[in-house]
Amino acid sequence: MKQKATPDGYLAHRIAVVTGGSGGIGQAICARFAAEGASVYAADIAPADTAIAGVTALFHDVTQEASAIALMQQISDQHGRLDILVNAAGIEIETTIEQTSLEEWNRIFAVNVTGTFLTAKHALPLMRVAGRGSIINFGSYDGFIADPSLAAYCASKGAVHALTRAMACDHGPENIRVNAICPGYVDTPMLQSFFGDSGNIESLKQAVREVHPLRNYGTAEDVANLVNWLAGDEARYATGQLWVIDGGLSAQVQQMRL
Repeated sequence: MKQKATPDGYLAHRIAVVTGGSGGIGQAICARFAAEGASVYAADIAPADTAIAGVTALFHDVTQEASAIALMQQISDQHGRLDILVNAAGIEIETTIEQTSLEEWNRIFAVNVTGTFLTAKHALPLMRVAGRGSIINFGSYDGFIADPSLAAYCASKGAVHALTRAMACDHGPENIRVNAICPGYVDTPMLQSFFGDSGNIESLKQAVREVHPLRNYGTAEDVANLVNWLAGDEARYATGQLWVIDGGLSAQVQQMRL
């Protein structure tokens, strides 16, 4: 996926919105887009890093339709169109279904699935104005296989995968592409929370590295590289796909490592 060098950058003159833009992966995507010449809006309920040139922080609660409408109205007022939407906002709950309350179940679906639906729904009219669009949702390798005690998270990411394919079929005729990024273990605050603060944290981190064929977990920048390619014209024929980026973790038969 070698990207063509242009005087102004791979995403020059594109308008991009990144939900979850203040998170670890979201920040990396915003920074990469801005470096490639895009005008970037980091949409999040938490303050985003506004020190990155070309990145503007906007408040957005992905669970509220009024927030999605207001967000896209701001983009419309300032630019009249939208070229790229990245639905990177997401949360994780580390429980089995028996341990998961109905409130927790509804919350994780509200952020991970409904948030993707609402933001994309209200972005589509601005992409039609642009005459093109790239929507990049965030699934997970956990939408294909399951880690222990992540039942609600796995279910929500499986829903995002199905929604991505449906959106790609519906809106491909409008020159709007829809793909999903499916990361494995990526070094972010969410992963650090998974590791916890136990006394054997370093041994746990090493064990996680060792289970990957590449003997390491990824970085936010690794994910941003793939998102960046999907956002631009070099990926013009890529749509409706679930792009797994997990260091080969899900490619192997785990029993062979025993």
